[in-house]
Amino acid sequence: MHPDTARYNAPLDPGQRELCDLLAREIDGHLAGAENRVWHGHPVWFLEGNPIVGYSRQKQGIRLMFWSGADFGEPGLDVAGGKFRDASVFYRQAGDVDVAALRRWLGKARQIQWDYRNLARRKGRLEPLRGLQAP
Repeated sequence: MHPDTARYNAPLDPGQRELCDLLAREIDGHLAGAENRVWHGHPVWFLEGNPIVGYSRQKQGIRLMFWSGADFGEPGLDVAGGKFRDASVFYRQAGDVDVAALRRWLGKARQIQWDYRNLARRKGRLEPLRGLQAP
């Protein structure tokens, strides 16, 4: 686990820390080669500079978000809609995590990506990077 991610997790209450440690271990283990750092205040994993997955503490619990998750075709992920292609799930404790589903989502996160890295350069227009057809 990246030291910044460990520092993010450390002050959380014990149940949330256990949950976040589990998420970080699974993400690290199933997104080999991904860069992990705290970005905009929470842990995020990147592939070739493109944000893929991250988690944050919110009022409803710990939110696990996949930047391109709306296109995974997974009923366990909530798609908020809007102009971005993200999808997320909220957890309250480590026991809530369906590890098999999480691993499946992480596999899809590597295969299905929108190009968020160049979003600002394209003035907010998303383009497919991997596993997608242009709209």
